[in-house]
Amino acid sequence: MDRLVCGDVGFGKTEIAVRAALKAACDNKQVAVLVPTTVLALQHYKTFAARLKDFPVRVDYLSRARSAAQTKAVLADLKEGKINILVGTHKLIGKSVQWHDLGLLIIDEEQKFGVSVKEKLRQLRVNIDTLTMSATPIPRTLQFSLMGARDFSVIQTPPPNRRPIQTEVHTFNAELIGEAVNFEMSRNGQVFIVSNRISALPNLQAVVQRQVPDARVCIGHGQMPPDQLEKIVTDFINHDYDVLISTTIVENGIDIPNANTIIIDAAPPLSLLPDDARRRLQAIENYSDLGSGIHIAMQDLDIRGAGNLLGAEQSGFIADLGYETYQKILSQAVAELKNDEFANLYADEPDAAAKAEGDAFVDECNVECDLRAFFPETYVPGSSERMLLYRELDSIDSDEALEQFRRRMEDRFGPMTEEGKALLQIVPLRRLGRRAGVERLILKNGKMILMFVHSDSPFYKSTLFDRILTYATANFRRCKMQNVGERLRMSFADVPSVAEALKVMQEMVG
Repeated sequence: MDRLVCGDVGFGKTEIAVRAALKAACDNKQVAVLVPTTVLALQHYKTFAARLKDFPVRVDYLSRARSAAQTKAVLADLKEGKINILVGTHKLIGKSVQWHDLGLLIIDEEQKFGVSVKEKLRQLRVNIDTLTMSATPIPRTLQFSLMGARDFSVIQTPPPNRRPIQTEVHTFNAELIGEAVNFEMSRNGQVFIVSNRISALPNLQAVVQRQVPDARVCIGHGQMPPDQLEKIVTDFINHDYDVLISTTIVENGIDIPNANTIIIDAAPPLSLLPDDARRRLQAIENYSDLGSGIHIAMQDLDIRGAGNLLGAEQSGFIADLGYETYQKILSQAVAELKNDEFANLYADEPDAAAKAEGDAFVDECNVECDLRAFFPETYVPGSSERMLLYRELDSIDSDEALEQFRRRMEDRFGPMTEEGKALLQIVPLRRLGRRAGVERLILKNGKMILMFVHSDSPFYKSTLFDRILTYATANFRRCKMQNVGERLRMSFADVPSVAEALKVMQEMVG
């Protein structure tokens, strides 16, 4: 497994991690749970231990908050296989850590780790399973998932009674801070106040205590002794304080359900912001619906670029192109390298014969159609749902997957309409067109017109093209061929439906 799970805070990513860890432990494999901070390591340790207390599984944790004697004891038990699940910070990848039989790596808050750290982890074992979790994955990780290099799951269902986040951008206003703290305290809630500079934290504490004298305020940041920071966050979780003023350490996945307001200090006026920073702020304001973490991550991917696919760099320049165009150019470049420069390396692939017969010559077959081929509103009511189904249909590349899709549709929406049946038939039609070297397939006015690939393509020297010529010659009354510019055009009369077009293509291609 190499899977990225994306879901907002509180949507259940940790629960998935607990279940995956238990499954691995039951199969006598050890589990590493990597987290970015000591506080989160302690919280995850308590969560895993509480959830698995009824199972014969030992959970422990490693961080700088543990004493030297405790660390030594944990490492000794880990090496002997006495610890099944180990939660920890960067210490997990230290040279002193030796695993008995590591089987699963869980990375929480993936965006907080550098590429080099993750690569070190992957070198622990060649065949290690990896579960990566994040609300907003970094562009490079998201790109890997979108291009199919790793599996990708999105948790979109919010917990019961969860309300969407309301985001507002203001200049610094002490009275506004006082109002927000008072409002939360009136409903027995808690408040985060975040600033990027440790030196600014005492000033913010003074502002809060001046505006709300009865508020219980604490300060926390990463330069504190680990045990002191741990105590402050634990006390805050236990509601010993109303306001936690801290650096960005609170963004590392700490689960404090009672804190429903966060104030972020020192955001400059919009007029002084660079374009990219302004776009990020707008993205956070725009995507306020539940489950919008993935949309913010996609926007970040568009702003920053996907980075180097083969190296560690994480910045790039795809904003000017747009993500879809970038992906298309990338896939064309990969196909070109496979067909030309590295053709000998891919000659022995199981599907090399099929590629030699058309797949390699055309990236995509575009179908233009004036027939009724769609999912009607009466069949799939929601427009967003229809778009998701069209997108899923577009990615189907086998008859088995298409049949599974059809069964799911009929299970959810009832018997398929005639328009829906025609739409499903376009999927194999496009696949046959791509295999036959067709770039455009037009179904209009009862005719089918095929526009083939450019004349300098090696497709015209293939055995498949010979078969197409033989078919055209045998059906000369129905089929006409002509050169239009530097492309071959073939038209068929009496093709009134998608089903008939599919039948013709099947007979021609074989």
